[in-house]
Amino acid sequence: MPKKKKVKKVKKAKKLKLSSKIKPVLKQGDKKNFVSNQDEKPEIKKIKKQPTEKRIYNLKDFVVYPKHGVGKITAIEKAKIGEIDIQFYKILVEKEKLTLTVPINQQSKLRPIASINQINKCVSILKTKPKIKRTMWSRRAQEYDQKINSGKIYELAEVVKDLNKNTDIIADQSYSERQLFEKAYERLKSEFEAVLKINPEDVQKKMDKALGRVNITDNPE
Repeated sequence: MPKKKKVKKVKKAKKLKLSSKIKPVLKQGDKKNFVSNQDEKPEIKKIKKQPTEKRIYNLKDFVVYPKHGVGKITAIEKAKIGEIDIQFYKILVEKEKLTLTVPINQQSKLRPIASINQINKCVSILKTKPKIKRTMWSRRAQEYDQKINSGKIYELAEVVKDLNKNTDIIADQSYSERQLFEKAYERLKSEFEAVLKINPEDVQKKMDKALGRVNITDNPE
């Protein structure tokens, strides 16, 4: 009896050895696909990083910080934080009585003030008819606020043009609507002043003329 058991075990071992030698039979076309699938590697796409802005501004230069508008560089200073030397701009936003500290290597939000051509384009935008949207005011107010804080001068001009009521008389205009108009108007006006280098009264007249606004004080007696 024990001899028979040993014979059975030997037979099983032989079968296992034989089975390990068996290889899958592939046709010529299948073989190519099998090799190509093994050779194929997942394509790794490299994400290109946006180059950091290295524009150098000088003392007394005007710049625009989107959330606060036009400011003037009053100082370029250095400070040591730990072992790192940091150079930064001190920017005075006169309209808001605010001084900003912006590190030079993190100035992507800053932009130079507009060119004369851009100002002329803004005047053309102010002369066009306002776009009347039928969406809810809360939604429109959010869109206007985003445009004001975008730092883009053309979008700022569009908000002024769309919220303009052609008069200084407070009528058919909600409090929040007037607030947004005045915020956009003052931001645009301050950039006009910095670029055109003329007094605020003349800038206001230029903008109001483009908007077709009627001031009682300007009417002839």
